[in-house]
Amino acid sequence: MEYKIALVKGDGIGPEIVDSAVRVLEKIGQTFGHTFTCTPYLAGGCAIDATGIPLPQETVDGCLAADSVLLGAVGGPKWDKNPGNLRPEKALLGLRAALGLFTNLRPAKIYPALAGDCPLRPDIVANGFDMVMVRELTGGIYFGERGRRDGKYGPEAYDTEAYSVMEIERIARVAFETARKRRKNVISIDKANVLETSRLWRETVHRIAEEYPDVTCTDMLVDNAAMQLVRNPAQFDVVVTTNMFGDILSDEASQITGSIGLLPSASLGSTKRGLYEPIHGSAPDIAGQNKANPIATILSAAMMLRYSFDLGAEADAIEAAVDRVLNKGLRTADLGGGEASLGCTEMTDAILAEL
Repeated sequence: MEYKIALVKGDGIGPEIVDSAVRVLEKIGQTFGHTFTCTPYLAGGCAIDATGIPLPQETVDGCLAADSVLLGAVGGPKWDKNPGNLRPEKALLGLRAALGLFTNLRPAKIYPALAGDCPLRPDIVANGFDMVMVRELTGGIYFGERGRRDGKYGPEAYDTEAYSVMEIERIARVAFETARKRRKNVISIDKANVLETSRLWRETVHRIAEEYPDVTCTDMLVDNAAMQLVRNPAQFDVVVTTNMFGDILSDEASQITGSIGLLPSASLGSTKRGLYEPIHGSAPDIAGQNKANPIATILSAAMMLRYSFDLGAEADAIEAAVDRVLNKGLRTADLGGGEASLGCTEMTDAILAEL
């Protein structure tokens, strides 16, 4: 099979970690008989420097023409004082909108070899945990009506949360389909005791749940969910929630894994094309020094194989190779490798050797 991949390397360590993921994809292609044609495009701060804007139309067109998109990271202090429309982060929002991406999938699990890095007590994570956060990406309070006005006590600001039945239906189906490929359990997070949008959310999720009788569906209030994530993370399989709740809870879930340097993510829409990226930032302080951890980006490429290309065996091979490398005690600096830390290139070499 032949696949076209748009590479958006971005800023800081982005080029290094994307190059590592491409090396792994090339190895997978050789092993399984696939061809991955990768074409680089500019977005973020590097695009501002080269073209004056964070997301050139050429990049949008290239991503739309590709089978999927692999992104490194964007941003850095160099562009922090730019006006809002000229911030590197605008490229991410623009790409999500152009590609019609309404779902963010973020897996979070504890690696047995790294259990000691988890900030939770050993007895809490003794049995491990492995969850996927399914976050609605294009609706809710982040995209609702907003503004400033004269209020009861003087000037005030407001942001409005709104969700349509259609938006809830489509994200719910993603969650249930994801659960069918895992442990068949969905926990829907809302604030239905207070918010009308959450009441509609709960009603709609349960109606869609009737289409998936093989999947268990339960509800949890968001404040309780925040507590349960640190009390008993093993109870979670697939979590589905709104844009803002998902933004907060997925960061909490990532922290209890012990390192954000291991965590991939996928943004998906109604087509197979997705946007895959590590959850960490551009780390400009170590850019170009061969210190970056490439694992999250490599695992993002594995998610691309699984979700966009339906290449489950190939994705399994990458994930198993990462597991074996970590089980051997190989570490980058962010994983506490100390003087024996591997650089970005060396860690990628180790994963390739396992493949």
